[in-house]
Amino acid sequence: MHILLLKGGTPDHVGLIPNMLDQDDPRPVKEQLDAGYQHGGGWRPMSKFKQLKDGTAVYPGDPPMPPRAMIHVKDEIVIIYDYGFVAIVQKDGGFEIARMD
Repeated sequence: MHILLLKGGTPDHVGLIPNMLDQDDPRPVKEQLDAGYQHGGGWRPMSKFKQLKDGTAVYPGDPPMPPRAMIHVKDEIVIIYDYGFVAIVQKDGGFEIARMD
């Protein structure tokens, strides 16, 4: 697992998320985060988000959120934003975004 802090990213953005992920776990990242975040409600994706090519998340009516950190886990990428938003991006570009605060 490789963690990359991006412009404006700090270890606080990443928080406990790396502790919920295991490269050797055969489950997809979505299932690992759901299990690791049960006290916070589990992985609950939100609709209406769009993601730009640079990883910026856009929600209607809100300012764009640039990525603050990325974690590569097998063929998936976890992107972490401000305000506890987290995206899981698939190899084919599909993604889901949930709040994990």
